[in-house]
Amino acid sequence: MAIISQTEAQAILTKVLGFSKADECEATLSGQSGGNVRSARNAISTSGGIDNVSLAVEARFGKRSGVATCNQFDDATLRTCVTRAEEIARLAPESPEYMPLLGAQKYLPITNSFAKATAAITPDYRAEQVGNSMAISAERKLSSAAFLNDSSGFVAKRNSKGLEAYQQQSGLEFSVTVRTPDGTGSGYAMADYNDAAKFDAKTLTRIAADKASGSRNAKALEPGKYTVILEPAAAVDLLNNMMGSFDARNADEGRSFLGKKGGGNRKGEKLFDERVTIYSDPANAELPDLVFSGDGRPQQRTAWIEKGVVKNLYSSRYWAQKASIPDIARPGGWIMEGGTQSVQDLIKGTAKGILVTRLWYIRAVDPQTLLYTGLTRDGTFYIENGQIKFPVKNFRFNESPIIMLNNLEAFGKPVRVGGNLVPPLKIRDFTFTSLSDAV
Repeated sequence: MAIISQTEAQAILTKVLGFSKADECEATLSGQSGGNVRSARNAISTSGGIDNVSLAVEARFGKRSGVATCNQFDDATLRTCVTRAEEIARLAPESPEYMPLLGAQKYLPITNSFAKATAAITPDYRAEQVGNSMAISAERKLSSAAFLNDSSGFVAKRNSKGLEAYQQQSGLEFSVTVRTPDGTGSGYAMADYNDAAKFDAKTLTRIAADKASGSRNAKALEPGKYTVILEPAAAVDLLNNMMGSFDARNADEGRSFLGKKGGGNRKGEKLFDERVTIYSDPANAELPDLVFSGDGRPQQRTAWIEKGVVKNLYSSRYWAQKASIPDIARPGGWIMEGGTQSVQDLIKGTAKGILVTRLWYIRAVDPQTLLYTGLTRDGTFYIENGQIKFPVKNFRFNESPIIMLNNLEAFGKPVRVGGNLVPPLKIRDFTFTSLSDAV
């Protein structure tokens, strides 16, 4: 039942609005079905499933609003849900940042955000994929832990101002950590897709297994500044943290690295290497997303950084009106433009450097400069004359993605990780401050 057709969904929402006596009313119907499998030490440890459809009704009287939810859709339950939302709205205080509901909107044509292959996933499929992953580790006398999660669903919206939206989505995520029996070597791989037909647990597990086998008996290097190659799984975390700071209000109020002294923001300034371009596009073939935001605003291709220049900031509708800035909603995922080189190509072009598979335990040190600290893990290797020479002990790093993207030497072909498209990055003078005993 988790995926309801557009016709059926809008019929339910139309009925809900018909029950409302509020000044404004908006109803959102959403559903999700899917499941997951988790393994540890080459054995499946847990599995689960979800199948749910829920309705959220927001009623408004003037600047007061209330929300109620339900997951049954007979007339009596729908009417009760609407009444409860209205009762809450009458008791609520007025919102100082009230914005009227949006009217009818125009959205981009829906592309391939939903894949039948993902919606058709069964418990047997999950078990088979994770089983294939575990078999590779067992054959190589390694130990693995993996997590496979998939979901398919829909979102439908309708309000009393004429807004109407509907879209189906699907997605699959997989990650695997592989360790040597003595615990001295570790490898990792991850990927996500809208279409499960693109997924192959074997390929990802082989990558992680190779890293685990190759990272035994790591040598200690002195901390310092090094040329590093950040694989996409490592680069995505720092980039995500940076792009999470592109909120206009935080910048205007001086609470982010994009704030100007004395007020305002740094939109229009060149803050990064001119090769850095980051944008979002819900119609992108590799990263399709919802064409509307949670409040119903249209999502469309938007440049956030273009040739090193900050081009746009996202904001709430209230702040966009108050600050007289473009009304742009926060996107679902980011796309960083890259080149055509693979990680191996970047390694071949490196005289001396360090290959980083993954970063973890990342924490903010200074939000004004976006300085972060964290650790490398699951495969860190020394590069010399274009070849991986030996594994090295993990480091603690202190680095800002702003500085990092100004020390860009090269980048490769973007791949999808963590709900984004990210290239491997070759960065000079990346700062490692100490060694870590973690693997």
